[in-house]
Amino acid sequence: MEITFRDAMTVMHGMGFGALFMLAFSGAIAIIYASATGAPPDAPVRGRTLFRLYLLSMAGLSWLTVLSGSYLIYPWYRATPPAGATDLAAYPQHLLLSNPMTAGWHELGMEWKEHIAWFTPIAMTMVAYIFIAYGPQLARRRDLRRAALGFTAVAFLATAVAGTFGAFLNKEAPVHGGPEIVLLRGR
Repeated sequence: MEITFRDAMTVMHGMGFGALFMLAFSGAIAIIYASATGAPPDAPVRGRTLFRLYLLSMAGLSWLTVLSGSYLIYPWYRATPPAGATDLAAYPQHLLLSNPMTAGWHELGMEWKEHIAWFTPIAMTMVAYIFIAYGPQLARRRDLRRAALGFTAVAFLATAVAGTFGAFLNKEAPVHGGPEIVLLRGR
């Protein structure tokens, strides 16, 4: 059983960082909801510290996902084949564009994916900032809670769109190549 280095990085980007980030959304919504109940000003801050750490971790995970996709996976996706190349399997963008039936996956799917994905870390960074800067006030400030929930929803939708297109694109034109990593040897 083996996998190429680029396959492994693609899995880390999508199923590692991206899927873990998607799983964390229910926690973010629970944190924002819990802040609406409000704690007395002299209540222990241990819970708030954990909430801050959770939201900062989500923001960091979203940045890891987008940066690894944009600066590691995407350059492999858009690599230019040598002149006269007929086997485009190692050049996913050109493979998709070479067939009118699959060109839309690049023209719509990848164009959306590469742009909408950047909304996620920006929105989650804003959510973390709102919680850190205004944490105890969120119980009284409905406008701030709504803003945090709104940015969380934007991040969720952007992640869902980017992740869905990413999965479909990787199915149609996967990023392969690099050294092989042997996971398990046969008899």
